[in-house]
Amino acid sequence: MSPTTRPTTWLVTGASRGIGLELVRQLLASFDNLVVAACRNPDKATALKGLKGSSKGTLHIIQLDVSDFDSIRAAPKQLEPILGETGLDYLINNAGIASHDTAFTMDPEEFLQVVRTNAAGPALVSQVCLPFLEKGHRKVILHISSTGGSLQSAVGVVGARYASYAMSKSALNMLTLKQKAERPDLTIITLCPGWVKTDMGGKEAQLEPEESISGILKIVTSVTNADSGKYLRYNGEEIPW
Repeated sequence: MSPTTRPTTWLVTGASRGIGLELVRQLLASFDNLVVAACRNPDKATALKGLKGSSKGTLHIIQLDVSDFDSIRAAPKQLEPILGETGLDYLINNAGIASHDTAFTMDPEEFLQVVRTNAAGPALVSQVCLPFLEKGHRKVILHISSTGGSLQSAVGVVGARYASYAMSKSALNMLTLKQKAERPDLTIITLCPGWVKTDMGGKEAQLEPEESISGILKIVTSVTNADSGKYLRYNGEEIPW
């Protein structure tokens, strides 16, 4: 990328491991991308910091904990020196947590923490990033959801398990539709990465991170405003609400 070329700008939450780390890794393959990687503890994000050395200035790491609303509200001060002149093209709300509970065993405080992280956090991240998105060229928000958030498909996939997680992802899916209704000028989609071999997905998962993220990036870079509000799998298939 020449000094006069405007970069394509990305913000990825939950970037220190799993699919967030793989997203950053694949985005850095092009020096046309300027990537802001957000994570809870940058000092402990060894793998993420390892990518920074070879990024030639295209990777910026910031502290952002999506379960901590004060942390989210403080993010613009970190983002302004990086994105202030160019704006934000892609916001990827990736950070999330899971609980292996059921409807009749869930702890209400743990449930609220899952919803706080998986739905309320992305909602607030979207709010504080809106001024940067408005200055961007692409103006895309991608919420990393799950087939578990589908009312039609969730029970068939995991039965009664992961109740809090599924409920939080249904809330995230609704956020997508409400954001689209409020801001039709933005392109907002929700997407399931598949069952991926990460710390969260486990060793029994079906997909390697490279395959999942390759599919995600193919989708998110090709969507248009006409696609806003869609609920998709990493391979482009639509998921029933």
